[in-house]
Amino acid sequence: MEHISMSIEDGIAVITLDRPDKLNAFTTTMENELIEAFDSTDANDAVRAVILTGAGRAFCAGADLSSGAETFSEWSAESNGTDADGDDLRRDGGGRVVLRMFDSLKPIIAAINGPAVGVGITMTLAADFRLAADDARMGFVFNRRGLVPESCSSWLLPKLVPLQRALDWIYSGRIFTATEAFSAGLVYRLHSREDLLGEATALAHSLTRDSAPVSVALSRQMIWRMLGVEHPMVAHRVESIGINARGAQADVREGVAAFLEKREAVFPDRCSDAMPDLFSSRLPRPRW
Repeated sequence: MEHISMSIEDGIAVITLDRPDKLNAFTTTMENELIEAFDSTDANDAVRAVILTGAGRAFCAGADLSSGAETFSEWSAESNGTDADGDDLRRDGGGRVVLRMFDSLKPIIAAINGPAVGVGITMTLAADFRLAADDARMGFVFNRRGLVPESCSSWLLPKLVPLQRALDWIYSGRIFTATEAFSAGLVYRLHSREDLLGEATALAHSLTRDSAPVSVALSRQMIWRMLGVEHPMVAHRVESIGINARGAQADVREGVAAFLEKREAVFPDRCSDAMPDLFSSRLPRPRW
């Protein structure tokens, strides 16, 4: 890895945006390495949750603008694949990362340790929780650069905060405080910068310590994918399939037995080989 780093300890993977001298500005290299990192954490049964944070004093200062005024002219002239309609174009790199995060089997906690603007804040919208340093500042600055929202934020942000607040942040492109983000519901908790990573780790353990890994993975996918369906019947069908599939697996027998015997459960099923397919014929899978 060149622009990120990753460590794993006690079941928690910490992915760190690692260009502190550039305030962790987002690059194509970082984009590809983040996708690779989430591929790795999904494939590793020892990983129960993922924390995403930044090195140094910033989380991410947005896209790397070192090419100057022509940054996006050069960017737009390239193609890196086709979109869902088959159009050949340069796909948004932050969007590719967010789609990969959306499909994660492990809960994701963004530990926003400092300034997070542009893609630096939009990439966190696909995290399950956002914790922030109490002095962090954030901004959806695209309109001030002549751009438009990216990283699937036009879909995600209005689902996380009230519509008028989302419109305020997007239209104005203004920088706002972590306290405002917390008040609006964008941030789950505020902590001192010094305590942030420890608090994120504690939250990760509390989310996963007593739960079956396969059930956590399925629950994450069910909650996220139901955000856009047209009727609760879709959720009912997926949940019914899930209850039937999981009910026949070893985890449920262990979970019920542990409850009746008043002991901690030791769940045998693993994401690598025991994930039932609840979605393939019912909901589209994300592409990244």
